Amino acid sequence: SQYSAVDTNPLSVYIMQPIWNKIIKIVPLWIAPNLLTFSGFVMILFNYFLISFYDWDYTASGSSPGLVPTWVWLFSAFTTFCAYALDSIDGKHARRTQSSTPLGELFDHGLDSWATSIFVLSFFSVCSRDNGKTGVSVYTMYIYLSIVLFNFMCSHWEKYNTGVLFLPWGYDISQVVLIAAYLLTSAVGVEVWQKPLLLGYYITDILVILLIGFSLFLSFPQTLYNIHRAHLKKTLKNDSLYEGLLPLVSPLLLFILLTVWVVLSPSNILAKQPRLFLWMVGVAFSNVICKVIICQMSGTRPELFHWFLFPLALVVYAAISGLLGWMEEAVLAVFTALVTAAHVHYGVCVGRQLSEHLNIYIFSLKKRVQE
Repeated sequence: SQYSAVDTNPLSVYIMQPIWNKIIKIVPLWIAPNLLTFSGFVMILFNYFLISFYDWDYTASGSSPGLVPTWVWLFSAFTTFCAYALDSIDGKHARRTQSSTPLGELFDHGLDSWATSIFVLSFFSVCSRDNGKTGVSVYTMYIYLSIVLFNFMCSHWEKYNTGVLFLPWGYDISQVVLIAAYLLTSAVGVEVWQKPLLLGYYITDILVILLIGFSLFLSFPQTLYNIHRAHLKKTLKNDSLYEGLLPLVSPLLLFILLTVWVVLSPSNILAKQPRLFLWMVGVAFSNVICKVIICQMSGTRPELFHWFLFPLALVVYAAISGLLGWMEEAVLAVFTALVTAAHVHYGVCVGRQLSEHLNIYIFSLKKRVQE
């Protein structure tokens, strides 16, 4: 299917796009667009592991001065900007080199679906977890991450039904806010997150309120409105309500299972291992959403239950029934490793199949030689 996306965000249209149009001119024409996409993702990943090294349990910024070196925050601002830039110019570069393919579209959105959670998990290190005086509770982190992922899912669910990807306004705004937050932290230290800013509210409170406001009162209504408009124009891709809602079943069940684990965990797993647990949430979500993206691109029906849900349901049942006992953390670690490996394996396999099917290389503009 022909790729079509609509961007109406003033920040993007009037400020960022002119910048990207300048940057794109310095990218050599022999570089494959997927290489740009992938480089941005690798930078975010590297940055995430760097922050994790200094701040495994999200407590490093809770003390004053913080325990994360200033250069790490500067590096975070730099990698976030680079990833944002690369993600914004890869499509332009593909059109410039006349190499736009379904593989590129899938590669872009598939990596975005994973990067979304990594951005959020890196950001949590800035404000630190609740230590009684300042910080954000691990439950707020979980809800915050879930809302961001819900937003991401909405735009692709909308594309599944309308055939058009309406780029969410939140994306550009969130990237600019992230970069600003890292620069602010590197300039004045983590103390800025530990003092009330307005009317007794902390910056983090204000950001959470903005995020929830944006999601529930801007993004989600916009999604429903766009689907409703397509319905009136009779351009909807799916005739029945069942077909239209099908892609939402697995993500919602995933969220319910994870939330049950968080709330009923005997050892309070989220507080014990927030980094592992939230990483696992992001990876599982990314895999579920990649399936939806592939179905939407290939015009096929998504399965009702994603296979991750079955092992997850078993693990959650074993955890909350007390069967796992003291092994709950170890089981989470193993499960997280398996889910991550499965997701990477899935990505590699889909990439290979598509590159063979379309007779192109993933990271090169040379055509494959027909066997």
